[in-house]
Amino acid sequence: MWRRAATAALALGAGAGAHAVATSEDPARTLKICRHLPPRLLRDSVAAATIAFDYHYSLWGLQPDSPAWLTAKRDAHLRSAHRLQDLCFRNGGIYIKLGQHIAQLEYVLPQEYVQTMRESMLKRCPVSSYEDVQGVFKKEIGELPETVFAEFDPVPLASASLAQVHAATTHDGKKVAVKVQHDHLLDTSVIDIATVDLVVNALSYIFPTFDYRWLVDEIRESAPKELDFLCEAQNSERCLVNFRKLSPHIANSIYTPKVYWNLSTSRILTMEYIDAKEVTDVKGIKDLGMRPVDVSNLVNKAFAEMIFKHGFVHCDPHAANMMIRPLPQDSKKWFGSKRPQLVLLDHGLYKELDHATRINYASLWKALVRADENGIKEYSIKLGAGEDLHVLFAGVLTMRPWKSVIDPSFGHLVLDGNNTDRSEMQMYANLYFPQISELLRRLPNVILLMLKTNDCLRAVNHALVGGSTPESFEIVARVSSEAVFEAKRMEKRFFLYRFIIWLEELLMEFHLLKMKLWLHYQQPMKLLAG
Repeated sequence: MWRRAATAALALGAGAGAHAVATSEDPARTLKICRHLPPRLLRDSVAAATIAFDYHYSLWGLQPDSPAWLTAKRDAHLRSAHRLQDLCFRNGGIYIKLGQHIAQLEYVLPQEYVQTMRESMLKRCPVSSYEDVQGVFKKEIGELPETVFAEFDPVPLASASLAQVHAATTHDGKKVAVKVQHDHLLDTSVIDIATVDLVVNALSYIFPTFDYRWLVDEIRESAPKELDFLCEAQNSERCLVNFRKLSPHIANSIYTPKVYWNLSTSRILTMEYIDAKEVTDVKGIKDLGMRPVDVSNLVNKAFAEMIFKHGFVHCDPHAANMMIRPLPQDSKKWFGSKRPQLVLLDHGLYKELDHATRINYASLWKALVRADENGIKEYSIKLGAGEDLHVLFAGVLTMRPWKSVIDPSFGHLVLDGNNTDRSEMQMYANLYFPQISELLRRLPNVILLMLKTNDCLRAVNHALVGGSTPESFEIVARVSSEAVFEAKRMEKRFFLYRFIIWLEELLMEFHLLKMKLWLHYQQPMKLLAG
C-alpha cells in the first residue's frame, strides 16, 4: 500500500510538471506557473501519501466492521479531513473551491470530511493584500482603484475562494460593490486543476472504492467560466430576465444587483451595493419584520422555477450567496409580516438543463412527492441511475430511506433535521459508500450539480426552519407538475390528448389541495405539541 502511495505521489509530481509545461502558451506565464508549482506539488504529494499511509496502517490487522475497525476508520477520516483542509488553505484558489464542493456533499462523503470543510471553507477564505488588488486594477484597467472610483475601501467586505469584494463610490456618487479576483489565480488555476486531478486519481488508484474523478471533471469545466467575471455578469442578467419572462408571478421577489459594465472586466466586477441580510441570519430577518418560513418558501420557489421551468440554474446557492431584504416599495403584509425579496449573488456557476433532462428531472420529483414507485424508477433510469441504483438515487435526492420515499403519507419526505434523521442517513451512506460512488460515476455532470444545489438549499432550509417543511414539497410538487404538463401540451395538440392532460392536472390539483389541508391541520397540532 505504501509503495502504491509513493508511486502515486511521484506520478503526481511528474505529471503535473509535464502538464504545466505542455499547456503554457508564453514564457512569462510558464515562469510564473513554475514559481508556484514546486511548493504545491510537494504539499500535494505529501498529503496524498500521508492520507494513504494513515488509512492503511490505522486499519491494519483489525477485523472489518468490528467496533475497533469502525472507531479507527472514523479517526482516520477526521485526521485526513484536517490534512485535506490544511492543503486547501495553503494552496488556495481552486483548492478552496474543491473544499467548498466537499462541504456540500452531505451523506455522499464521510461526515468527518463534510463537517470539517463546512466549518471552515465557506467562511475562512484567503484575503489578498491591497497591493495585490492594485496590481489587478493596473493590469485590467490601467489605473489604480482610488483613481477609478471616488472612494475605494482597501479593507474587503468579504472574501471568497476566487475573489474578494470591496465597497466603493463612483465619481457620480453611487455606492457599489467591487469584486476583484485574487492575483495570480488565473495563472495558477491551470496547474491547480492538474494537481487536483492527480491527487484524486492517486486516491482512486490507492482506494478503488473512492472514485470522485467526476468532481475534478466538474471543476475543470466550471473554473474557466467562474474566473471570467463578464460571464458571471451575463448570467446575472439572464437569470433576472428568465424570472420576468417565465415566472412573472414571483419576478418582483427575485433580484440580482445591477452590473456597471463600464467599470467591469473579466477580473473586476462592479455591481450595485445591496444592503440586506444573509439568508440564514434568522435574527436579522426577524428584526426587519420578515418571517424565516416565508424566506424559506421564497428560496424554494425561486430554485424550483429555475430548475423545472427555466433550465438555467444557479448551482452555488450557499448562504453567503443569497441575501434577504423586505420587498421594496411594498405596502402589503402577510399575517402582519413584511414580504421578503431574495437577492442572488455570485453568478459564476450556472448549469443549463436541456429540455429532455429538465422534464425528466421534473417528472422524477413529481413522482417522488406522489410516492409513485413506478414513476421514480422510470425517470431515475432515464436520468442515468440504472435499474439497480434507482432506489439509492431516490435516497440521495430526498435524504430519506426507501421505505419513507414510497410512503403515501403527505409528510413522507419531510426532514425534521433531528439527530435521528441524520444518524439514519449517515448509516446508509457508510453502508452503501461503494454504490454511491458508482451512482455518482454514472450520473451526468448536470445532475451531479443538481444534487449539490439540493444540498445547499437543504442546509439553508435547516438554518431557517430546522429542516425541510411540508410547504417546500408542496412547492416542488406544484412547479415540477406545471413544467411536466406544459411539456406534454406542447408535444401533441389534438383534443383527446389535451383532455387527458387536463384530467391529470385536475387530479394533481386535488392532491395538492389535500396536501394543503393536511398542512393546515399539522400546524396547530405542532403548536399544541410544543
